[in-house]
Amino acid sequence: MIWNEARECMSRDERMTLQEKRLVKMVKKVYHSVVYYRKKMQQEGIEPGDIRKIEDLNKLPYTTKEDLIQNSLFDFMAVPQSEIIRYHSSNATTGTEITVGCTRNDIEIWAECVARCICMAGLGRNDTIQIAHNYGLFTGGLGAHYGAERVGAAVVPSSTCSIDRLVKIMKTLNVTGIMCTPSYLLHIAQMIENMREVNNLKLRAAICGTETWSEKMRNKIEDMLGICTYDVYGMSEFAGLGVACDCECRKGLHVQEDFFIPEVLQIDTDAVVKDGEKGELVFTTLRREGMPLIRYRTGDITTIAYERCQCGRTTARIGRLEYKEDETIIIRGVSVFRFQLENMLAELEQIRAQYRMRIYRESNLDMVDVMVALEDFGEMRAAEEELVKNSVIAAVRNIIGITPRVLFTDIETVQEMTDGSSMVVDERWHGRGLSK
Repeated sequence: MIWNEARECMSRDERMTLQEKRLVKMVKKVYHSVVYYRKKMQQEGIEPGDIRKIEDLNKLPYTTKEDLIQNSLFDFMAVPQSEIIRYHSSNATTGTEITVGCTRNDIEIWAECVARCICMAGLGRNDTIQIAHNYGLFTGGLGAHYGAERVGAAVVPSSTCSIDRLVKIMKTLNVTGIMCTPSYLLHIAQMIENMREVNNLKLRAAICGTETWSEKMRNKIEDMLGICTYDVYGMSEFAGLGVACDCECRKGLHVQEDFFIPEVLQIDTDAVVKDGEKGELVFTTLRREGMPLIRYRTGDITTIAYERCQCGRTTARIGRLEYKEDETIIIRGVSVFRFQLENMLAELEQIRAQYRMRIYRESNLDMVDVMVALEDFGEMRAAEEELVKNSVIAAVRNIIGITPRVLFTDIETVQEMTDGSSMVVDERWHGRGLSK
């Protein structure tokens, strides 16, 4: 099923012509309307007239997550604040965030992108889709909701339900599709097995995103539930889910190229990779009004292919993603930088302790332990121990929204947890983690 055949199946030549037209317009817009890009382009001696075709894209400067964090949100805004109708954040908590502003048209484009992804999963107006993403500052819930409504499906917003209630609703309303994080879906699948409800459900497709997940996890979910799963990609910086999604052919995630220009660049040289070669994924937004981004370095490692897919779509396809070492860590769908976690722990040094954060999975949910090694732990009173524990819990919760388990130990044990290169140990993938 293809939602927008005119855009998703147009020829490469037609698409490049469209992209060039929109790129030229976007570069002029950011130069004249966005403080950050005007300063950046002036520093590098670039003027809007220098960009006339797709091949000129490499003349433009990169944008990084650090740029968004270190500069004001309003330095990146391209419209007056009065035109912003929604703010979202890359982090659903109150820690260091990347906040984005959306115009009404940005929301409409977002819904269009998610609608295309839903159709790639074989879902449409005759389906009932359960949304189990968070509906807060995080972009997952509302984006999925808009897309499902755009295709005419019945929507079940169940992000605040307990899992047993979610399963009961799934059964009662004959839910046929679900959108959530893969780790949460695996948790739901286990509950369904425990309740012996697998054969009583109508569920046939799941669209999962905001976390990396292995083929092993994907196959396990499909075997447990007897459904097909689809990998969806997005970032809050681009207004969330819907930037790309895989179809029934499973030969890469189709990028919405009329809204985003993808580049995959060699990590060491920044040269464009060959088809099938791994590199860093970079995006340029073509229609974003509130907060357009030029050559945004995602930190994600992938491949790219341009040949026509067997499903009929002609859009570029990116491979399933990896993450750069010491870059992004995703915990229960929330993206944080390793340096954010390390800085948070370093700021607790006033308690005269050494810290290590351990991230792992238990019953398919991400868990966090913080090891605290105090020099005078043996002489510490219970009241002091509780004070340290509460300080650590508050700091971690402020960044990632998860209450960690705080364990007291000796300094030797903490030092042995790593080779000294990082305070954060991610054990979820091959003993190393999602930051890989």
